Amino acid sequence: MATSGDNSKTALIDGLNGLLADHLALFFKTKNFHWHVTGPRFRDLHLLFDEHAVEIRDQIDIIGERVRKNGAKTLTSIGSVAKHTAIADQDDAELSAEDMLRELRDDNARLVERLKALKEHAEKAGDNATDGLIDDWTDMAEERVWFLESTLK
Repeated sequence: MATSGDNSKTALIDGLNGLLADHLALFFKTKNFHWHVTGPRFRDLHLLFDEHAVEIRDQIDIIGERVRKNGAKTLTSIGSVAKHTAIADQDDAELSAEDMLRELRDDNARLVERLKALKEHAEKAGDNATDGLIDDWTDMAEERVWFLESTLK
């Protein structure tokens, strides 16, 4: 019979793998937009998207290692990322800069929601290290939402 602690740890690991999938998908989408943005604000948006992509990329390994430190397996393939992510694919290389900004704002806002839900699982599982990291990751994602929203005004 599973204990409450076991359920909390399972929920935490599932959440971390979902977060890992979201970061991988959002990294790729952000780089896609970095490569394909055009228009009068090209330089500013090209640089902004790259800054965001690097920040997201730098969290990927840490998230995967939190899963492993909790004694579980991480995602193993593009298919497993697709199965676990809440970030929708975007294959349109002709998307307007405004649409790119809106989509990334919304995706980062979804990431903030996932992080806030994951924090509760980390607390219940007694994983103080993940709990503390989630605060930092949430702040970074909220800042990306703020920058993207402010750029849209």
